[in-house]
Amino acid sequence: MNTIARALRILAAGAFALACAATWADDAAIRKNWALHNPKGPPIDEISKTPIGGLYELKVDKEIVYSDEEGNYLIFPSRDQTDGHLLDTRTKTDLTEQRLAKIMAQDLAKLPYEDALKFKQGNGSRRLIVFEDPNCHFCKDAERNFAALKDVTIYTFMIPILGDDSVSKSRTIWCSKNNAQVWRTWMLQGVMPPRPMGTCDLSALNRNLDLAGRYHLNYTPAIIFDDGSRFAGLADVDKLTKRLDEVGAAKKG
Repeated sequence: MNTIARALRILAAGAFALACAATWADDAAIRKNWALHNPKGPPIDEISKTPIGGLYELKVDKEIVYSDEEGNYLIFPSRDQTDGHLLDTRTKTDLTEQRLAKIMAQDLAKLPYEDALKFKQGNGSRRLIVFEDPNCHFCKDAERNFAALKDVTIYTFMIPILGDDSVSKSRTIWCSKNNAQVWRTWMLQGVMPPRPMGTCDLSALNRNLDLAGRYHLNYTPAIIFDDGSRFAGLADVDKLTKRLDEVGAAKKG
């Protein structure tokens, strides 16, 4: 090896070492400042570089936060709109929403499905997760579309967030025999059965509210697909079917 080649290799190795040291320094600085300013908050699970130099993505529990290389400046994106999201203008891609969907997809297997109303339609091969309030007007419109879907299993988590009457109706539905059918009858026909007598374990409704809160699902209907992607609000049958087909094809591929 000649002298010039040896020198270039030494320089390259040195540059690589400096880059690694800088990365480790950034990681340590960000974690240190996060812990300093959020002593009672959850720790950082993962730190990743973004396509923007000097901007880092922090995964903190179910959240995505953006930070500079020292953790002195933070951006907290909204889950419900694109405010604060990182967008790729070239592809019109919401990179923040993609990461949030990925986090949700990883958690889907762990959701407490025993706390949901279950509807198996056709062969039930696809999965749709919905958060709804019994007094939500848009939910009643959406329910007609859900009922028309084919080959899907729908898990409906009741979250009574629209007042005391929603709490009362949710209790009646949850405690009724064949509660999934009672829910559909109420949502599609407006018929509510008498309140069941006796005791009933209502803790599932409280757990549903906690679950929705953890994922910032403070709107209804919240519609979640198997890849963690979401629809907020009403979606017609064609759009729902198209998205279910896309998610299913991606899963097979």
